[in-house]
Amino acid sequence: MRNISGLDDAARRMLELLVAVGRRNSLRDPLAQLTETLELTPPQLHGVMWLGQDGPLPMGELARRVGVTEKTITGIVDRLEREGYAQRERDPGDRRVVHVRLTARGQETAGRIQAQAQESLGNFLSLLDPGDRTALLRIFEKLVGRLAAPPSAENP
Repeated sequence: MRNISGLDDAARRMLELLVAVGRRNSLRDPLAQLTETLELTPPQLHGVMWLGQDGPLPMGELARRVGVTEKTITGIVDRLEREGYAQRERDPGDRRVVHVRLTARGQETAGRIQAQAQESLGNFLSLLDPGDRTALLRIFEKLVGRLAAPPSAENP
């Protein structure tokens, strides 16, 4: 495999740095501590987080965002419904499509998840000086922009 413009070296170095950070601080999901408090599994917690962030989502899209199969998301949503966090709704335009939306309890929980994520990231970013924080955010904004852009010859 060819090392295109040092990309392999950069990826290797990034992995080394992430491992070094992980040796000093857990790289576990910053929301992991909420799983016990809220008595939700990590996939359930992530489902509530995505629904709180973006509103009702089709089951397939929720599965993609949580990182599970459509079959698995069915069980996750079953449990979220049973515990009063979410409910399913048929799409009026296409009855085959099922959306999942948060209940009032789910909305409150999504707010707690958002607050915890922001606090955890704030603690992590506080280790950097303001200039480095600005540079890191600029880099992430650039990555997000490029991920959203259609592929081109310069941006495969």
